[in-house]
Amino acid sequence: MDRICLIGCESKGVIAPEIYGHFAEHIGGVFRDGVWVGEESRVPNTRGFRNFVIEKFRAIRPPVLRFPGGCFAETYDWRDGIGPRSERPKTLNFWYDHDHRVETNEVGVHEFTDFCRMVGAKPYLAANLTSMTPLDMRNFVEYCDMPENTTSLAALRAKNGSPEPFGVGYWGIGNENWVGGGNMTPEQYAREYVRYATTVDSANLNGAKYVACGANRFDVGWTERFMREFSAKGCKLWGLSFHYYCGSAGDCVNFNEEEWNQLVASAGRMQELIELHRAAMRTFDHEEKVKIVCDEWGCWHNGGTGPSKGFNLYEQQSTMRDAVITALTLNIFNDNCDVVGMANVAQLCNNLHCLFLAGGEHAIVTPTYHVFDMMKAHQGGHHIHVAGAPKDVSVSASEKEGVITLTAANLSYGEAKEIELTSFDMQLPAHACATTLSATPQACNTFENPDAVTPSAEIDLPFDGQSLRFALQPASVVSVTIKP
Repeated sequence: MDRICLIGCESKGVIAPEIYGHFAEHIGGVFRDGVWVGEESRVPNTRGFRNFVIEKFRAIRPPVLRFPGGCFAETYDWRDGIGPRSERPKTLNFWYDHDHRVETNEVGVHEFTDFCRMVGAKPYLAANLTSMTPLDMRNFVEYCDMPENTTSLAALRAKNGSPEPFGVGYWGIGNENWVGGGNMTPEQYAREYVRYATTVDSANLNGAKYVACGANRFDVGWTERFMREFSAKGCKLWGLSFHYYCGSAGDCVNFNEEEWNQLVASAGRMQELIELHRAAMRTFDHEEKVKIVCDEWGCWHNGGTGPSKGFNLYEQQSTMRDAVITALTLNIFNDNCDVVGMANVAQLCNNLHCLFLAGGEHAIVTPTYHVFDMMKAHQGGHHIHVAGAPKDVSVSASEKEGVITLTAANLSYGEAKEIELTSFDMQLPAHACATTLSATPQACNTFENPDAVTPSAEIDLPFDGQSLRFALQPASVVSVTIKP
């Protein structure tokens, strides 16, 4: 029996809902025959978007959705995605040299913000810093959020079907500028960021927050050099991003225990990354006003294991291993809510660490989706410190409106755990229930068997007046709800 303890007096503050953010790029099958099927499709849809995805995505309360990239953004002209769809140009997609698929531009900023409203997410738009000018981005901001009929661009937005401003919550100024976004040095990018942010700001009447391109993985030097150059000039900066894909270990589905342990250990280094990048930022941001944003994260397995059999670029299957890594990562973000302002799992559908797999009339949720559903109650909750968790159990807790939510992931491939939950400064009420996501480590959902991995029904937990007890099956995720 392992005992863990809730310590309410050691809270790190409110868990930003945006930590549970998402990402949808114009790449492979994320939109085509994934989220988007078109209005003329036989697949049930609302204004072209697949109803299954709308309903399921809305159910997990997505706080924010990033678009249109990713790397796609760095060769994208936003004007290609406005106006009548029949008149929009077909263009080379950033990923053309990988899959030889051209971009139809059927889903532009109007369609995207329409989808955001359907599911209740704030738009997070990544602007093209690499191949367009600061004025182009300023015009994009003006087009999106100037009040109706105040300017010609606002009137054009209304003519194109959206009189009301889009309400963009976040602007990413560039993406991966250390590689596909121009192969810049940190100093070069910092100067470009200042130039773009300064030019754009007079059009940002909506008060949208700016996110700067940060480092790849453990390149802390990028963070330090960017902050040094940026702080010498200074302008608005809400968040600095980094990207972390924990990679792969063995086959996406047919892996062994050693490969399970390798990937879980790699995912767990997210904690180290947050500490390293925050330390580098702190030298130039003593008051810690700039938030850490991890706007691309997840497992990156070899492609070809999803239902399209390789047709959709970077499409991969999702197993219980990916679900456990999802819970581990979100627990880490929860426990660093004082410095992490937003995170965006990559990606939403048919790509990388996705929540949905779809094609034709078929659409399913992945085990990763279920974890987001089980952990959604943390959004906006007050963080509670959890002490005493064994090394192979990841756990976090929060309280909102008197209800305590605790989520735990058993990182062990084959060993079950019995957990006793106590608190020395909080009164645990008598009623608690738990939901478990558990299956063999390699288990996954398919079009043929869409419910192979699905959460259990809620069960009441025993309470002896001082502590609660619950079981953690091997390779499982549990969500405990403690009600007043």
